[in-house]
Amino acid sequence: MRLRPDPTIGDADLRRGQRALVRDAAWASVTGSLYGGVILVGFALALGAGPFAIGMLAAIPFIGQAAQLPAIALIERLRQRRKIAVISVTIARFLILLLAIVPLVVATGRGAITLLLVAQLVITVLGSLAGCALNSWLHQLLPREGLGGFFAKRLFWGTASGCIGTLAAGLFIDHWPYAEKLHAYSVSFGIAGLAGFVSAWFLTRVPEPQMTQAGPHTSVIAKIAAPFHDPNFRSVLRYILAWNAATNLAAPFLAVYLIQQMQLSLGTVTTLWVTSQVANAFVLYIWGRLSDRLSNKAVLRVALPLYFLCMLGIAFAALPGVADFALPLLYAVHIAMGAAAGGIGLATGNLGLKLAPQGQGTSYLAATSLVASVTGGIAPLIGGALAHWFEAAGLSVVARWAWSGVAGETTVLSFTRYQFLFVIAAALGLYVLHRLSAIREGEEISERVVIQQFALEALRTVNQVSTIAGLLGNLVTFGRVFERRLYARRSAVSNRATTDSAQSAHEAANDRGHEPRAATDRSD
Repeated sequence: MRLRPDPTIGDADLRRGQRALVRDAAWASVTGSLYGGVILVGFALALGAGPFAIGMLAAIPFIGQAAQLPAIALIERLRQRRKIAVISVTIARFLILLLAIVPLVVATGRGAITLLLVAQLVITVLGSLAGCALNSWLHQLLPREGLGGFFAKRLFWGTASGCIGTLAAGLFIDHWPYAEKLHAYSVSFGIAGLAGFVSAWFLTRVPEPQMTQAGPHTSVIAKIAAPFHDPNFRSVLRYILAWNAATNLAAPFLAVYLIQQMQLSLGTVTTLWVTSQVANAFVLYIWGRLSDRLSNKAVLRVALPLYFLCMLGIAFAALPGVADFALPLLYAVHIAMGAAAGGIGLATGNLGLKLAPQGQGTSYLAATSLVASVTGGIAPLIGGALAHWFEAAGLSVVARWAWSGVAGETTVLSFTRYQFLFVIAAALGLYVLHRLSAIREGEEISERVVIQQFALEALRTVNQVSTIAGLLGNLVTFGRVFERRLYARRSAVSNRATTDSAQSAHEAANDRGHEPRAATDRSD
């Protein structure tokens, strides 16, 4: 097993590395699905965790990103990113295996919750160290052309594997005898640790180029400060700050909201999560092609508003008036949110990779992680405190009427506890869009073009997998109308350019004292 950088990397090595990265993402997602996310929240609730502990659990992965600072120094000193990444993730997966015995040796209560928080902190610090090395490694290894397509494929298989793992774990835990429910989490954590070792092995199969030195040697502090002095990249950092603050204020409490406030079972919550991830996986290839063809910013201008509208939809799903069809509404909202989250995750990651200068990927991408860690770590803590404060608060809008001696009333709107968080997060989405508008990434493309191109790609995808859908797609003239309009627009621009050129030639000829010969004249 070679962990040192490779002296030369050919095209075959690059293709082998890309295949290994896809497999690494798939197995790493299995680890995350069996150990993190909904499963980890369910485990914490089974141990007796309250809102603040849940917020702390959600904040730890972002707090752990502070390890990016020493990671930059370590990478610059050792210059062996593959070795750093593989060793870090292997130790983290071993700790997940050890965490599997917590329910067997520690009773529920404050001691078990404290042990879980400490273990999660160590695991995320190691993951942050590995992530910093991997970001720098991939920034130098992968060509910038086709980044959207490659990461869409990687995210697709990671998402698909995560869906299967989460659904299996949720149903497995849900059907385990209630008296020994914590033992089911031990089994899930144990399998997660083993899957993590497979992920680490595939990571060893990815070639690592020799680190390049961009410009004169500078201190670590200067490297960290460089992205903050870059005006355009500073706009990227401000957008990442706003996005992480808005989404992490409420998103970590979604599972708690569904389990405690809406009284859904863990199995139902996992199926909702899987529904969201399946929608995410189905549109990833489309988002990837659009980010390559148009721009990452254009994708975000469509996906972000949809995501925050879904936040509002989740808040309204618990209203008394929609109780009869609350679950179908939740499934619909999760489908839309998953589709939007796929575009946001892909485009946000690509923005950092695309706009970071070559040779400075370590510090620039570490800066994005640091900004995300600060805001993403603080937001869940604020969200937990707000959820605790809103526990005794409520907001209701009641409509009363009277007619011919008959009076009545109905509750039009009623918000309590976690619903407030989703409404606040949706309102913060307006600021996220404002910060996105300041980023410069090539030509500005309207949301209408992105939606039209998305529809075209979706039709092409459906046509490829279904002959019936292919017939329907041929009957629908939307795609052909748009393509004709695009062709006409390009032809008009070309004709205008030709006319301008001819006019310039005519004026130049007049300056020389004679008229240009017409294009249809023949010389004698």
